[in-house]
Amino acid sequence: MNATRTISALFVLCLSGSAWAQDPTHSDGDKYKLVLDNEQVRVLSYTDQPGDKTHLHRHPAFVVVALAPFKRKIALADGRVMAREFAAGDVLFSQGEAHIGENVGSTPTRVILVELKSPKP
Repeated sequence: MNATRTISALFVLCLSGSAWAQDPTHSDGDKYKLVLDNEQVRVLSYTDQPGDKTHLHRHPAFVVVALAPFKRKIALADGRVMAREFAAGDVLFSQGEAHIGENVGSTPTRVILVELKSPKP
């Protein structure tokens, strides 16, 4: 009976890394700062230094605006790894994702992230 419970618990844990991804203000509160939160959007300011790495966290659909140039490696919860490079003023839209980010450049990452909320009926 204990073996069955253990196997069941392990199965649930392995189903999806994104299911366990946290809110970035909780997982990496030293890097993410809340700027605005209302019924339509949540706006976050993000800053890190070269070599810094985040914990696994999740964003709903979002727009990111680069305030300065930077390079990042993004490890998605599904195992894919992406390289992203931004110039100051670059803008990116994403449908949302769970990921771990790492600053692999020589400059700090400085962005404004606007998370979109689902409209309330």
